[in-house]
Amino acid sequence: MTSLSRSVLAASVGRPAYSQSFPCEPSTAEIGRRFVREVLGVWHLDNLADRAALVVTELIANAVRHTPCHEIRLIVGRPTGTRVRIGVVDRAPWCLPTLGQADDEDESGRGLFLIDAVADGWGYDLHGSAGHPWAKEVWAELRFKGDE
Repeated sequence: MTSLSRSVLAASVGRPAYSQSFPCEPSTAEIGRRFVREVLGVWHLDNLADRAALVVTELIANAVRHTPCHEIRLIVGRPTGTRVRIGVVDRAPWCLPTLGQADDEDESGRGLFLIDAVADGWGYDLHGSAGHPWAKEVWAELRFKGDE
C-alpha cells in the first residue's frame, strides 16, 4: 500500500499539478483523501479540503467499482488561478461515467450526483487517439476566489 510519509511538493505558480499512482482498491480512498488534503495545504487552499475529499472518494469508488483496473492515477492540479481539478485516470476508456438513477432503497449509485452537487463542474477526457483511446480521466473542478 502506498503511503504519503514524505511531504507533497507542488509548485504554487504556473499550472502546478501533483499526481501519483495507487492500487485500484477501496482502501485507496483514504490515501487519496490524505493526498488531496496535503496538496491543498501546500497551496493554502485548506478551505476546499472537505469538498475535495468527497470528490476524490467518489471518483476512486467509481474506478474501483466500474473498471477492471489494477492501478489508477490520482491527479490534483490548478488549471487556472481560481480552479482546482481532481482527476482519476484508469485504463478502461470503454467504461464511461454516467449519472445513474438510484432508488431510495439503493445503497449505491449516487456518486456522480454527489460530485455534481459539490463540484463546479465534472466530466471525463479520453487519452490516446480518437479511434483507440488507452485511458480515461474522470475529473471534477472546484472553484475558489483568486485571493484565497
